Formats: sequence, C-alpha cells, structure tokens
Amino acid sequence: MALRTYIVEDNPTIRENLVATLEELANIEAVGSAETENEGKAWLVGNAQRWDLAIVDLFLKQGSGLGILNACRDRAPGQKLVVLSNYATPDIRKRCAQLGVDAVFDKSNEIDALIDFCVEHAAKT
Repeated sequence: MALRTYIVEDNPTIRENLVATLEELANIEAVGSAETENEGKAWLVGNAQRWDLAIVDLFLKQGSGLGILNACRDRAPGQKLVVLSNYATPDIRKRCAQLGVDAVFDKSNEIDALIDFCVEHAAKT
C-alpha cells in the first residue's frame, strides 16, 4: 500500500522532483502539498485521517516549518513527520526532535536516507 504523503515545500521544482522520485522509488502517493506554514498546518490538522507521512521544509514563503511541526505534535502514532531542509544543523535537528519529529534529512546529501525511511515506513502500513 502506498504511503499517503503530504509535502510542505515552497520551491516548485524541488517539490515536483521530490514527488517524482519518491513515487518511483519509495511507494508514496502524494496527497497534497503546501508552500506556506498556514496552508500546511490547516491541511495536515484538518485532514488528519488522510495522511501517513508529512515531509516539511523549514523555510517557507510564509511562516516556518517549525510552526507546522508544532501543530502536528498530537498526530496519530502511525503518522510520521520528517523535515527535509538545507539547514539540517545540529541545533535544527535538536529543535526538531523537541517538536517530536521522526527524522531530519539534509536536502543536499540525505535524499537516499529519506527514500530508505519512506520504504521502511510504507512496509509497515
């Protein structure tokens, strides 16, 4: 079964390439996307039964991915929340862990690890 995935990423090229890669290699089904904090929070909280995985960038057109992470703290146990960012510094990783994120991946060199994470989680759903 495909992993129902919602992506919060404000760069259309990155978002489209990410969806194509994950659909091909990691058995995900993109159920929607957002470019802003408010849009991402509203969809993820308002559609809690419609997603298995949320992939969130931290720097958005409006607001921050951190606000989305905070809004999703009370998600269902099987729902996974990950960060995909160019700024996956130790401090950012620590802050994300405090917000209950399942994993943090660096856009520049951890895409394979994100794919592995998705494959593993899809196998459990």
